[in-house]
Amino acid sequence: MREFTVVIEQDEDGVYVASVPELPGCHTQAETLDELNRRIKEAIELYLEVEA
Repeated sequence: MREFTVVIEQDEDGVYVASVPELPGCHTQAETLDELNRRIKEAIELYLEVEA
């Protein structure tokens, strides 16, 4: 299993934004951290699937 760094920020509206510096263009956003974690995992999986 590969590991990636996930950068999480909160915008001015309170929305959480996650990005993966090692995977350009791989990012997502959500209202809660739980939802954000699910979404970024899915985004990473899809990114790697497309890149394969």
